Amino acid sequence: MKLHAIFLREGCVLPDRFALQQEWFCQHWMLVEGLEAVTLDAKIRSVGWHFMWMLGSNGRHGYGRTRDGAIHRALERALKVTSRQFNASELDSYRVKKYLGFHIAKVILCPRQIQQQTSLEIANV
Repeated sequence: MKLHAIFLREGCVLPDRFALQQEWFCQHWMLVEGLEAVTLDAKIRSVGWHFMWMLGSNGRHGYGRTRDGAIHRALERALKVTSRQFNASELDSYRVKKYLGFHIAKVILCPRQIQQQTSLEIANV
């Protein structure tokens, strides 16, 4: 998993004819493939939309037999508690330690919002 990877909530509205290669990651979330946050931000702004960087973050731990398994489990847990008000999330950091034959990962996600309007328009949930 690369730092600054972007996850989009299912149903995230994107600009017309705006193709992003996405892969299902976990319940209600898709992983944007091949683009980091800064590149996605530039693409979205180039068509007149906005990629808003929200304050705050959430971190979660996950464990697994492998490094990747631990990271994936921690990401699933962090995405699950990402506020439903936001339609995207960015992987800000992660750390993995090995302990007694298994891996423990801690991830930090930052909420993001993709929308056409310039003022923050948060979904009523």
